[in-house]
Amino acid sequence: MSVQTLYTAASGMTALETKLDTIANNLANINTTAFKRARCNFENLFYRNYVLPGSQDALGNPTAVGVQVGLGSRVESIQTDFTQGNFINTNKQLDLAIEGQGLFQVQDPSGQILYTRAGNLNVNANGALVVGSASDGRLIEPNISIPQDTTGIVISPEGIVQVQQFGNPTLSQVGQLQLAQFINYEGLLKQAENLYAESNASGPPIIGPPGTNGLGLVRQNYLEASNVEPVNELIDLITTQRAFELNSQVIQASDQVLQLVANLRRF
Repeated sequence: MSVQTLYTAASGMTALETKLDTIANNLANINTTAFKRARCNFENLFYRNYVLPGSQDALGNPTAVGVQVGLGSRVESIQTDFTQGNFINTNKQLDLAIEGQGLFQVQDPSGQILYTRAGNLNVNANGALVVGSASDGRLIEPNISIPQDTTGIVISPEGIVQVQQFGNPTLSQVGQLQLAQFINYEGLLKQAENLYAESNASGPPIIGPPGTNGLGLVRQNYLEASNVEPVNELIDLITTQRAFELNSQVIQASDQVLQLVANLRRF
């Protein structure tokens, strides 16, 4: 049994190590625009059954309980919490936040459509509206072009993009943003640079203008902050660390038992 104890406690330490990695990633992205925190879920492993519940006892009566010994735990899943983060007022006309459900659509240089909650937009050298990053400027889908003589940009809550051009006092519409929503946001495949990709688990995207079919509204001059709560993450970090220490103490106790058995002498 002491040998089994080593493997059981080791499985707990391995699962808790994954949880520590998850917490570390949450804290590392506490200032990442529109970042969504992750949570580890655990499940127990199979059991060694010495006596099954309902087995007959010496008198032929079924037992109320059995004798089952568990063999450890593992990570069942890592869920993404899509709770909306706080809004930060940036006073920048190309900063957008989604109030409610939905994701911006962006076109990767390879042609793939990706999705993001980060609305820090820019205009590239060709006048196209893009989600900027250090490596690529991904085009907003559907593509929206900003005229070269634009002096101001106004984006309505419904995603209508209007520009004011030099010498023209009236606003001209140049496009409308479209948002995507999924039946299972947690099934989206996480990419780098605040991006998500469609997967079989997420289901196909449902596209529409902001404010329709349950989609949220767009707020200009705002960015969505991450939904990481530092106090909760630190508490989770402490409890996980203590659980890791307890499992290590179980391994030490099992080692001491094995050492005692190895040192037995026959008199």
